[in-house]
Amino acid sequence: MGGVYRFLLTPRWWGINVFVLLAIPFCVFMGSWQLSRFEDRVQDHRVATEQAASGRDEAARPLAAMLPVDKNTSGRRVTASGRYGKQLLVPGRELDGRRGFYVLTLLRTDSGRALPVVRGWLPGTADAAKTPAAPAGEVTVTGALQASETPGNNGVSAQGGLPAGQTAAISSASLVNLVPYRLYDAWVTLDKGDAGMKAVPASTPDGSGLDLKAFQNLGYTGEWFVFAGFVVFMWFRLFRREVEFQRDAALGLVPEDPEREPVPSG
Repeated sequence: MGGVYRFLLTPRWWGINVFVLLAIPFCVFMGSWQLSRFEDRVQDHRVATEQAASGRDEAARPLAAMLPVDKNTSGRRVTASGRYGKQLLVPGRELDGRRGFYVLTLLRTDSGRALPVVRGWLPGTADAAKTPAAPAGEVTVTGALQASETPGNNGVSAQGGLPAGQTAAISSASLVNLVPYRLYDAWVTLDKGDAGMKAVPASTPDGSGLDLKAFQNLGYTGEWFVFAGFVVFMWFRLFRREVEFQRDAALGLVPEDPEREPVPSG
């Protein structure tokens, strides 16, 4: 190795080189992993969208055969029978660019549990007085199966500060203290809105949409690759400065730096 580059054999530069050799693969690995997470979310979103579209045309299956709800069953058409019971309103829901509320009615089934059914959507402020009553007697409902909502996801606010008879999220956890029934950990939105209400389209399950988390994965991908490039840039910058220093020192143009380790002779 030429005299100018003998500094690469010093312990200080051994440490720098080992750090660079470990940091670059790590950054590339993390960037690739974040990219794969983004691609998985894109694929999940595509599958969920196609499934929701195809689900409208497929034959409805019994509710029990489609539980528990997962990415494969969310949005699929199901059918269930029972009698309508307690009715709640879900405020702050948008449809076709307008703000309104869902009409949620609990369907008491023969299994002893109740199924939350979104019978439709109405515009304006949630108001029980202008909400159509549920049909009496035995009914059979058909609609898209949905997973329980999580407060904070998909624009769903936390349960709190709402008037009696309203709920922020459609989930067993949110409804358990509002209704006197055992609940399914799922809900259904009817194919056709009941009593003149607009039908609520099926939504994609949590974690399968191109939401903020998906684009965070894409942003992290770029950051990790930038980190890898920065490590390479800093190595070359330190290397160039060291070479310049060694050349100047060999010509006697700079005083000896006591803090620098001596370059091995040979």
